[in-house]
Amino acid sequence: MGARRKLGLLTVAIALLAGDASAARIGELTETGVWDQMVRFFSLRDPALRAVLLGSGLLGISCGLLGSFIVVRKMSLMGDALSHAVLPGVALGFLWNLTKDPLAIFVGATLAGLLGTLTVHAITHTTRLKEDTALGLVLASFFAVGICLVKMIERLPTGAKSGIDKFLFGQAAALNSQDLQLMTVVTLLAVVLISVFYKELLVCSFDPGFARAAGLPTRMLHHGLMLLLAFAVVIALQAVGVVLVSAMLITPAAAAYLLTDRMHRMLFLAATFGVAAGILGAFMSFLGNNLPTGPFMVLAASMVFAGAFLFGPRHGTLARWWRQRSRSRRVERENTLKALFHVLEGRGFVGEGITLQELASRRHETLEESRERLHALCRNGLATFDEPGEAIYLTPEGWQRARAIVRNHRLWELYLTNQVNFAADHVHDEAEEIEHVLGEEVVRQLERGLDYATRDPHGKVIPSTADIMHDDGGGPRPPKDLVGYGKTT
Repeated sequence: MGARRKLGLLTVAIALLAGDASAARIGELTETGVWDQMVRFFSLRDPALRAVLLGSGLLGISCGLLGSFIVVRKMSLMGDALSHAVLPGVALGFLWNLTKDPLAIFVGATLAGLLGTLTVHAITHTTRLKEDTALGLVLASFFAVGICLVKMIERLPTGAKSGIDKFLFGQAAALNSQDLQLMTVVTLLAVVLISVFYKELLVCSFDPGFARAAGLPTRMLHHGLMLLLAFAVVIALQAVGVVLVSAMLITPAAAAYLLTDRMHRMLFLAATFGVAAGILGAFMSFLGNNLPTGPFMVLAASMVFAGAFLFGPRHGTLARWWRQRSRSRRVERENTLKALFHVLEGRGFVGEGITLQELASRRHETLEESRERLHALCRNGLATFDEPGEAIYLTPEGWQRARAIVRNHRLWELYLTNQVNFAADHVHDEAEEIEHVLGEEVVRQLERGLDYATRDPHGKVIPSTADIMHDDGGGPRPPKDLVGYGKTT
């Protein structure tokens, strides 16, 4: 073992034996390689690391749960304002006995946070200013007071060693047993109160008007939630600091919001993401020397949000892009099927094959464009193409879908003319849009409402749902119960 490594291990041993918890970064005590750091991390043999992981997990749970209600209430700026408003209370808590007593700082920061919340409430209810303006005023003014107090403390005889400045950006490695006890109490309090008052908080968050009409104490619930939020902000200061605590409140909850439409699932996901961000941030900061833990926790939460933003199954960017792409391709295939139907209809359904030239003429496009659209039909099993004869043949599935899209179009045109009193020459464009989204249940309602009409406003026959559903899969032909199909009256 090299002298450098021996010196590093000796430093670790001395620091741990001495109970040193003043390091700002959990990975700065050693000079080992990345692999050795990974082994040390997963072995959990360092007391400082265990404290950070436990504190990060508790922080993730409390911030995730409370942040979810902040996000759905559209009060994200409140979390940011509250996190900056507590700084004067932190400084006053330190001045109480000139030590970083967790309880004194917790009480001072909580009182400052509540004062900030009441100030916002007073401004919005006694002036014409909106909430966002009041939050901006409180955020800036309280934070400025806190910075001034911190600078005054640093000028005291022992101020340079007070460590009060660490509350700005966090000092996760300095978490001690008192900090962890406080985090545990606040996290359990948040879990219990949210579980007990879940229904009331849910109603107040999504429909405050109904909650007031139902006699719920909305104001008390709101202030109780703000008190819990102040608690969560204060316990997060030691780990991530005033500047970054709002990110731990908002980011995991925002990621969960993109993945589910149910509040109970959002709470679970937000808490899980918060814990994962804390552990991942601790892991990344532990791999190297002089890497801050708090900012890495926020970066880890941002990575989780980026994953939900890009890959979320319902609201993710890629999922929405894929749905839009699939929808546009489906619409294009259906328009091609409709054009093929119109070609057959125009010649009275004589013969089954349609030439590529006929399709191109019907759609007013080049042969190459029609060939590409035809290939799309073939790939989806809706048509076949006889290359030597340049003939297109609809498969049974393609023929059924073609008649269904024509039925939707003509039914909607008839509905607009009969029920909405649109002129017959003004309904085509509307029907072009709606024909692709009409479901079978809506189509049946339209048929009943139109007394099972057989012709559209232009005199063309409307394929019936019964005829389409009971098709035996044969080639293109008019419905058996209609005479003169494909001809106008």
